[in-house]
Parts: sequence; C-alpha cells; structure tokens
Amino acid sequence: MKFEGTQSYVATDDLKVAVNAAVTLERPLLVKGEPGTGKTELARQVAQALGLRMIEWNIKSTTKAQQGLYEYDAVSRLRDSQLGDERVHDVRNYIKRGKLWEAFDSDDKVVLLIDEIDKADIEFPNDLLQELDRMEFFVYETGETIRARQRPIVIITSNNEKELPDAFLRRCFFHYIRFPDHDTMRAIVEVHHPGLKEQLLTTALTQFYELRDTPGLKKKPSTSEVLDWLKLLLAEDLDAEDLRRDGKNALPKLHGALLKNEQDVHLFERLAFMARSQR
Repeated sequence: MKFEGTQSYVATDDLKVAVNAAVTLERPLLVKGEPGTGKTELARQVAQALGLRMIEWNIKSTTKAQQGLYEYDAVSRLRDSQLGDERVHDVRNYIKRGKLWEAFDSDDKVVLLIDEIDKADIEFPNDLLQELDRMEFFVYETGETIRARQRPIVIITSNNEKELPDAFLRRCFFHYIRFPDHDTMRAIVEVHHPGLKEQLLTTALTQFYELRDTPGLKKKPSTSEVLDWLKLLLAEDLDAEDLRRDGKNALPKLHGALLKNEQDVHLFERLAFMARSQR
C-alpha cells in the first residue's frame, strides 16, 4: 500500500514520502499549508490511489471532539419515555455515531479526513489524543469499548490559524505543503487545463507570481485561485497580448479571481498611480 500520486493530483516527492511514512508508522498525517494548496484534495486522492473509502469530518468553530465519537440524545429519550414509546428501553436508539466511530467500525481500511482542525477550540486536538493513539474509545451509556477493526489512514489538515498542542503534534507525522514553484505549477495547470498555449501560460504565470510577491499584499492568491483565473482567461478567449498591462492599470485582467479584498485592489491602484506620477 504505497501512494505514488494520481493523474489528477500533482504530488511532489516529499509529499509522497510523507504520506507513505504516515501509513507505515500508522500515525495521523498532519498537513499544513496555505489555503488552496490542495490539503483536503490530498486525502481524496490518497483514498482514490489506494482504492479505499474516504470518511470526511469537516471541522467548524463549534465542533466538539465528542461529536466525532458519538452523541447521546437524552432529550429525545426523555420525550419518548413520556409518550410511552418502546424505543426508550434500548439506549442505542438514542446514540448517533460520529465519523471516528464510522471509521473504527468499518470492516475495510478507510481514509479518515479531519479537515481544518485549527478551526475548533484549542482543546479539541487534546480531546482526541487517546482515541487517535489507541484507536479506541468507551461508550459510557452502553458500557462498550469501540475498537478499530482496521486502523484507518488518518489525514488531518490545518491552515495554521492557531497553534496545535505539543502532545498532539508528537503523535502525528508532519508535512508542510510549500507553495508550488513555477515548474510544479506548470504541471498542476497541465492537469487541469491541458494544452494551454505556451505564451499565454508563461505570461499568466509571470503575472501571477509577480502579484504574489508584491509587498504589502494582505492575501496572496492560492493555487486554486490561479486555476480559476486561467479558466476565466480561456472562457474569454484571451491571449498573451490581452494580458499586457499598461501604466494606467497595474491590475491583471479579471483580477477578481485573484484578489479577494478591497485593500489589495487599492494597493495595486496606488502602485499604478505612483508609476504614472514618476513618468
């Protein structure tokens, strides 16, 4: 069971090493990187490449670790007891299984994605330490211990919005997805937009990296955003000549796909104004 990438996902050598190391060690793979660099998609592609089912747990700011194990609906049970419902005699009727329980209960090996773990409360990772380490948890309402039938491949993503506890990090294999260089980006573009004209691709990527490297930019555009931008350029049938910018406008064509806040738009407008003033 070895991950070598897929036809629809460009995985660098160091990323493939990280995935396979985590699988060998049977430890969660913690993947960090800028938003839009393919962290979530990595889990889907690992599942596809290895022929495994994927279970996805999307974390929100209100998500609690217990929800990944199970939730006991005591209110519904109380209501049913008042109504004389026969279901009330079996507590299992009021237990909702979480994503970890689903992964642990699978007869076959699965890929479990815990997506954007840094969105949750700071205690969230600590609350899952033992469960992810031992691959088991106790259900107090039924008195049973749920153990993983097949140890899942656990992939955890983080956008670095907050620091994760050291005890949690110690149990993970870590990989940071660096932003793609020009050659890697060309390979990614070829997967999504095959056969793009060389001159258009060169001009577009040159403008894209110049934009990313602009000092003072609040939000740098990501891989997913440059792919959207190229899709728009193709839809509008623009060529390299159409992308040329004059001194009146420092903004690239269809810049709304790349710049996502007014501060960055105003930054380029000021740069254009300064360039005109210096003439």
